[in-house]
Amino acid sequence: MHVPQRPARRLLLKSAAATLAAAGLPATPALATPAAAPGGFPDYRYVKTLLTPGQLKYNPTGEIIFPCLRGTAGRVAQPLGRYYLYYAPHDAPGGICLAYGDHIEGPFTEYPHNPIVANVWDPHYSVSHVSSPHVMWNESAKEMWLYFHGENTTTRLARSKDGIHFTYDKVVLTTAMLPAGTTETSYARVFPHELPSKNAHFVMLFMLNNTSNHRDIHWGWSADGRNWTFDQKALVSHNDVSAVNVGGPHLLTRNGSAFVVYNKDKESGGDLMITEVGADFSLRRHLGRFYDSSAGAPDNGRSAAPSFGTEGGVAYMVYESGERLQGKIAVARA
Repeated sequence: MHVPQRPARRLLLKSAAATLAAAGLPATPALATPAAAPGGFPDYRYVKTLLTPGQLKYNPTGEIIFPCLRGTAGRVAQPLGRYYLYYAPHDAPGGICLAYGDHIEGPFTEYPHNPIVANVWDPHYSVSHVSSPHVMWNESAKEMWLYFHGENTTTRLARSKDGIHFTYDKVVLTTAMLPAGTTETSYARVFPHELPSKNAHFVMLFMLNNTSNHRDIHWGWSADGRNWTFDQKALVSHNDVSAVNVGGPHLLTRNGSAFVVYNKDKESGGDLMITEVGADFSLRRHLGRFYDSSAGAPDNGRSAAPSFGTEGGVAYMVYESGERLQGKIAVARA
């Protein structure tokens, strides 16, 4: 599907401001301060690139994906830094990796013993690759819980007290748990979220592919984060938002409602989109573009797999920047 090229918002704003200046008119506040993203969320802007594959000691494939940012304060004893940033190559052998730093804008230091989880973990599994790390702080267990896929058909859980050394737990999601014809269930993220009607305290968002070869976003719920029930229908279908594929979902909440932020594939525009699903996930209100990928470096028309954090009252988004399997990890600031 051909998608016409469009100028990024920042270029439109600069052009408009230049036109006013040329006419001897002051720039208006609307031009100086762009409107917030849909749903009332901040308008994030690229700040810098945090991790580049070629600068990493562990770099088996020349690409990294799926960042996950977690604070360590009050959670980890004697942490390496105030923030842990998890990521992974995708292509075989993959490997769950860690970098650490004291500020979300970096710098981040590569953990010297990456990968912290490899594609062979005796006696639990031996697969071609492991990837898409999502780490959730489980307050009741006082542990970092790592969800990751390997193969693309299977999502697994491992647990850690320090966020570095993990103990294998179990398989939490497979294609067999979804409708017949499902070929992939991966890129899962898990969040604490109360669903009283389902006796659930956690929700999982993930990408599903089937024989139609179009990727959609699905979801599930759990009382304990280990044993899951999955909706058999898509939460966000590619057809709903005029995309070939959607993926990399992340849950945000605001004013008592829940929202899913996710990426379109580059063929469909390459931007991050947002859909309001409501506190009980019964709503489907597609709000449009959440983050406008820059046409040039580093995004090159594609942003994906966002993870969010706050430092000093400032909101940040860490994301996968660049073409698929050629990406870097970047940070944008509200």
